[in-house]
Amino acid sequence: MAEYDVYGVGNALVDMEFEVSDDTLATLSVEKSLMTLIDEDRHHELLASLSNLQDKRCSGGSAANTVIGCAQLGGKTFYSCKVADDDTGTFYMNDLKDCGVSSNLGLDNREPGVTGKCIVLITPDAQRSMNTFLGITQRISVREVDKKAIAASKIAYIEGYLVPEIAARNAAIEVRKTAVEAGVKTSLTLSDVNMVKFFKDGLLEIVGDGLDMAFANVEEAQAMFETDSIADCINGMKGIARQFAITRGAEGAILFDGEKTIDIPAAKVTPVDTNGAGDIYAGSFLYGMTHGFSFEQCGELAGAAATKLVTQFGARLEPEQMQAIGKQYSI
Repeated sequence: MAEYDVYGVGNALVDMEFEVSDDTLATLSVEKSLMTLIDEDRHHELLASLSNLQDKRCSGGSAANTVIGCAQLGGKTFYSCKVADDDTGTFYMNDLKDCGVSSNLGLDNREPGVTGKCIVLITPDAQRSMNTFLGITQRISVREVDKKAIAASKIAYIEGYLVPEIAARNAAIEVRKTAVEAGVKTSLTLSDVNMVKFFKDGLLEIVGDGLDMAFANVEEAQAMFETDSIADCINGMKGIARQFAITRGAEGAILFDGEKTIDIPAAKVTPVDTNGAGDIYAGSFLYGMTHGFSFEQCGELAGAAATKLVTQFGARLEPEQMQAIGKQYSI
């Protein structure tokens, strides 16, 4: 039996969430609803400008939120990442442990530097604008890949945010190759429209000969395949993965189980904060895939978790909330 349900690899970032107005976004020259990579000076500038506001923080990074969501449902997960030997890195490492996630991190294998942060600005319309200072996670490489943990997993999960940096992209490619060689399923999330627009060729390098599972929202799929047509997005996704999920916000999701498409409607709610919705969707979906759920049941579970998440602030649900959702969809 596999030791882990999901092996994830991705950036390690401490999420810092602030509630702001659209005017504040404009004043700070922040591009709305997108993830923007920033340097250390810009990171200090933004934090100084937001110093009068209270923030909510937790360990994050897209794939980290995914494996934590899976773990909250009862899955066994492992996360490969890179943090610095600083107080923020120690916070991150301990938070993963507290969430029940195993990792490559230890007290004696972290390098000097600055642990990455994601400054998330949330406007009243529930849109999140992310400003990411990668810090030391920018140097994640094949050294952080744990091949034994991959081989001991049911499915490997890669975040598309790794694509801009060559060393990080090579780490993602190494994870996919190692998984294929070990007979472990592979999965990828496209992560963000900007990743698709500017690093499409790099994403296709990670995809290689094809994945077992892929996640994308409709905007990412449209950018990936340069189309406004949902039908063309579906056909395009079939070219990179044997199964996939395309999320469509309030319109639900379209799934492809390898044979047929499945339309999963979304419950009607008033969104407060969409940050992390795609991450928890993937984590819940992967939990279902590794615990005997049908593909449609995976989509229903994932949709329920993401819908609950967007009704409150923060990129995670509380463990009790996830467990309650899991009980509703248990088989």
